[in-house]
Amino acid sequence: MSTPPVVAAVDGSDDSLRALDWALDAARRRRAPLRVVHVRQYAPWTQPDVLVTGPPTDAGDEVLDAARAHVAARGDTGTDVGYDGLDGLPGALLPELGATAQLLVLGSRGRGGFRSLLLGSNGLAAARDAECPVVVVPRPGREVDDDEAPAVAPGPRVVAGLNVDSPDDAVLAFAFAEAALRGARVQVVTAYPWPVRTWGAAAGEVPMPVIAQDEVESEVGTLADGFLAPHRTRHPDVPAEVQVLPGDAAGRLVGASRDAELVVVGRHRRRLLAPARMMGSVTQAVLLHAPGPVAVIPPSPPEE
Repeated sequence: MSTPPVVAAVDGSDDSLRALDWALDAARRRRAPLRVVHVRQYAPWTQPDVLVTGPPTDAGDEVLDAARAHVAARGDTGTDVGYDGLDGLPGALLPELGATAQLLVLGSRGRGGFRSLLLGSNGLAAARDAECPVVVVPRPGREVDDDEAPAVAPGPRVVAGLNVDSPDDAVLAFAFAEAALRGARVQVVTAYPWPVRTWGAAAGEVPMPVIAQDEVESEVGTLADGFLAPHRTRHPDVPAEVQVLPGDAAGRLVGASRDAELVVVGRHRRRLLAPARMMGSVTQAVLLHAPGPVAVIPPSPPEE
């Protein structure tokens, strides 16, 4: 049975070449083939009132030629690399590649769109809709305020977001596996709302007891350790720590992401009244503001 490939989406931009570098390294670590894909967008034939330029010819693909030269310059001869040109809409075709890939990697911004946008529409579509994990590699220059970045021990680490109220085992599984490949430790960040808002007691009613912050923090930490236990058993050589922090989960994850190898976050499960795929506000905020690569993990299949 063949190993599913790591897929890198390129469009000729510097962002996509950075993503290609990340994907090449990921394929090497996984001993997997790398598939470099360029989706060549052109005007659909069937839409009225659209200037039709037609599909690209087979005379050559300058974007793929540049990608070949870029990979050759890296000098990595141990990875099987293939190149494919596809014709169509990137926002539709890129997520479809996730059906046969183990990982889809792309840059945070492409050649089109407004330069002021922090994340392109194709990145959003792929992270939201692909069936495999999607890694978005941002352009350099994003910064994290010192007061948002907690002090951490030196050394490589993979940061994983954990919501103890709605945990997703797939996020932790990916984070531990990635840390094992990189010789890194896992830093699990879980946040709890503080201060807790309580309704005041009406006249004649017994007031609600005061909630102690240390008790909340202790209970959240106990829950998080329980969710980590099976992954620590599967990866005994991967050190793991839990940071239980008050406040906004997105801000805490962005702060922890500084100098991290990767940040791993989840995607919302489909629900009966909301069947469309969704990412959630925390995941979108991390994609927009984290200074390093972000992996968005599709949810685990629901248990029967």
